[in-house]
Amino acid sequence: MNPNNTFLPLLVTSRVCTTAVFMTYAACLVTLMEAWDMTAAQAGTVQAGCTAAFALSLLIASLACDRLGAKFVYRISTLLVAVTSLAFAFYAQSLLSALFLVSLIGLAQGGTYTPALMLASSNVPLARKASAMGWVLSGMSAGYVVSILGASAMLEWFDYKAAFLLTALISVLGVPFGFLATREIENPTKPILSETVPFSAPAKRQAVLLTVGYVGHCWELFGAWAWVPAFVASSLILTSEASFTVIGLWTACALHLTGFFSTILSGYASDRYGAQTVLASFALLGVICSFAIGWLPTLSPVVLLAVVALYCFVIIGDSAVLSAAMTDTVPPHRLGAALGKRSVLGIGSGALAPIGFGIILDVSPDALQWPGAFSLLGIGGIVALICALQLKRPV
Repeated sequence: MNPNNTFLPLLVTSRVCTTAVFMTYAACLVTLMEAWDMTAAQAGTVQAGCTAAFALSLLIASLACDRLGAKFVYRISTLLVAVTSLAFAFYAQSLLSALFLVSLIGLAQGGTYTPALMLASSNVPLARKASAMGWVLSGMSAGYVVSILGASAMLEWFDYKAAFLLTALISVLGVPFGFLATREIENPTKPILSETVPFSAPAKRQAVLLTVGYVGHCWELFGAWAWVPAFVASSLILTSEASFTVIGLWTACALHLTGFFSTILSGYASDRYGAQTVLASFALLGVICSFAIGWLPTLSPVVLLAVVALYCFVIIGDSAVLSAAMTDTVPPHRLGAALGKRSVLGIGSGALAPIGFGIILDVSPDALQWPGAFSLLGIGGIVALICALQLKRPV
């Protein structure tokens, strides 16, 4: 175990900084659709490019961790995040340039995700594994809050280019914090085994269920992350006279500050009550919210934001638990590959969700646009719920 008590706080802080650019495009989406003359489907394609690249990089990073060590991969990836974020800030000026540069950011981001979880998993006591991974994921959620708040403030005071630049500069800070967090961490690599370590049939079944559940989870989560800021912004513009900064503040709090607490609480709950109970509970609540929220854009701002906060609380809450359960199920020498395959399938499906959401917005009658699009996301929640109920206790 790592003797440095500052390891986890510094790692979480690094994650806050590196993910501060991830939601910038989504936060500026309403403005960018007008400035770059994009349809909803085209706007969703840019976000999908980022998510697809993110999924690919997760596979690469997971396999690289087995060969090069999680510490090495994490450090290099924080540098890549800084470089690609600055490139996006200076050169994203149209649909095509944004698609290319946002995809580069997604490629870099994947190298900070899985290695951070592996570092947390291997450098804290076993009894605190799920909660530690929850803290790492909460850092990601906090970074999304910073991303939306910073971008919204820049939209209010300057323009979208200033929003891109501010969040890119914050991502640069992830580099020193990442190096400080891992300075006393060893960088072990796992040798390629000549003989397979037994992987029992029940364990394989658990791993398959966790992977398929993760696919459903990502479909619902990434679709919501891409479009909830636009949903909230369009709703609040209709029902109030709030400025971009105020809308960004409340959107960030509802969308990602709730996720910060959710991943922490779900990690502790999983350590105490078991993964299956937590996964099934969060999936069920997520399904209910997905099928309800699209009908509510004309509610008062306070009620709407409360519903959005609950929605975002439950659809992110099972992330840490799914990851911790996978590390408990899969043999250590197969973990990197298992997490990589899971990431490609899960986040690959998440990359398609914003496109499907945008297509439904484009083709549906006005009254059914938001309800139909969010209901599409709810299908992923149903898949996650079914898989959670099929898991064997304990997970």
